[in-house]
Amino acid sequence: MSHPAPPSPAPSRALPAAHGPRPRPAVLRAAVLAVVTAGTAVLLAGCADTGTPQSAGRTPAVSGPVRLWPDRPPAPPPSPAPGGDNTPMPLPALPRVPAGDIHKVPVLSVVRAQRDLDARRGAPAFDKGTENRIRACNDTREPCPVRAAEYHDLTGDGKDELIAGVEGTGHTLAIWVYTVRNGVVHRILDAAGTPKSVEVADDKLIMREPTETPGYEIRSVYAWDGQVMVLQSTEYDWHSPSPAASPGRMP
Repeated sequence: MSHPAPPSPAPSRALPAAHGPRPRPAVLRAAVLAVVTAGTAVLLAGCADTGTPQSAGRTPAVSGPVRLWPDRPPAPPPSPAPGGDNTPMPLPALPRVPAGDIHKVPVLSVVRAQRDLDARRGAPAFDKGTENRIRACNDTREPCPVRAAEYHDLTGDGKDELIAGVEGTGHTLAIWVYTVRNGVVHRILDAAGTPKSVEVADDKLIMREPTETPGYEIRSVYAWDGQVMVLQSTEYDWHSPSPAASPGRMP
């Protein structure tokens, strides 16, 4: 018995040909190698730029100050006043201190003795209202302008000096420093200002005062010169204003 012949397979459908000639394998490998090489070079260049210092350009030459009107003669320094700040001022009205311990002398007695001596010399340090408040310091009904006594060694001899502060009008503060010499109390500093703060550091007395320019303050440093305490330096210091004080900022 004969079997029917199997059906012929369907003709295969050819894929559409790509447009243009197909690249040869050697050309394709060369192109890929060029791209990889270029990318590696860029990466290496980036790493080198990260760690290599780059020139900021030519530095301008430094020039010194040029004095204007060099033919103008400078002003002479002021002459110190006799018996002024360069001379220790004794307070003979106070009791003698044979042991040399300034702690034994009450600060209010020292301030009153100084006030009386200044009045006799015709150079009062305070207005009448402040003097009356000093006189009434033992009366609890009136606030006493004399601050609590402070004791620090400002002369380097191992013994404390007395630092007296007296509040005046307009936020002024008189700062007087006293030591004992041969049993007698002497004033070795007479300073005044409107300080934000008063400090002692490295045997020096430092007074910081505000200025009209926000962020700036005046720092005055007083130091021992072997006879009295003198003004060693006055500088402007910058302190960043508090954020709460900045205009336009809400609390």
